[in-house]
Amino acid sequence: MAGSSSSSAACAVLLASLVCAACLFGSGEASGAAHRVVDPEWHPATATWYGSAEGDGSDGGACGYGTLVDVVPMKARVGAVSPVLFKSGEGCGACYKVRCLDRGICSRRAVTVIVTDECPGGVCAGGRTHFDLSGAAFGRLAVAGAGGQLRNRGEINVVFRRTACRYGGKNIAFHVNEGSTSFWLSLLVEFEDGDGDIGSMQLKQANSAQWQDMQHIWGATWSLTPGPLVGPFSVRLTTLTSKQTLTAQDVIPKNWAPKATYTSRLNFA
Repeated sequence: MAGSSSSSAACAVLLASLVCAACLFGSGEASGAAHRVVDPEWHPATATWYGSAEGDGSDGGACGYGTLVDVVPMKARVGAVSPVLFKSGEGCGACYKVRCLDRGICSRRAVTVIVTDECPGGVCAGGRTHFDLSGAAFGRLAVAGAGGQLRNRGEINVVFRRTACRYGGKNIAFHVNEGSTSFWLSLLVEFEDGDGDIGSMQLKQANSAQWQDMQHIWGATWSLTPGPLVGPFSVRLTTLTSKQTLTAQDVIPKNWAPKATYTSRLNFA
């Protein structure tokens, strides 16, 4: 009986380990999901707003997301950040919770914003940590009915913390930028859950075992110049913050076209 009990316990431990591994790594070739980007600490910053009062703020923005900022899931959740958070474009796609502090007008809830643009000068200069939010996101910092009153204050004090990005069931997509050819391929990464940011990106051509390093150009855009390049292409992402990796096999087909978007079958956990 004692041996049977020990065997059962060992099986339980093994099963728990397998379940845990499945939770961490999921399906496909994603890894490193055990690392969490969530910051439990709130940090001080300042905030303003731009665009129309109830609008989406950025009209595209320095990250290169274009019209994606005008539609769900980005719609009304976008924000420009000062250079200390923009990180020369490597901070694009990161998500933050922002909450204002005046209890007389501010809601206790935080709004979640996605970095889609840079605020390079003025209140954003001099090493300050600053959020320039869409009018809609800024108004949601207030208690019900006080959004307009809060916007009239202009610059306000806030606290913020990093949070995991969640795009509601969407998988990572790769937009082939206009002007791309078989000798210069430029990709924009969309809908990255978790960290949201990109630290490095590699591409593998058809019938090749070699991963080629892509170059960060600006915003969330990466490129590869040696050619001719032959598809289909596999793409490997490594996040900037927690160094998670994800490989989308043959995500861009052989007959790819500029201005087309190709969606993978996976995302970060």
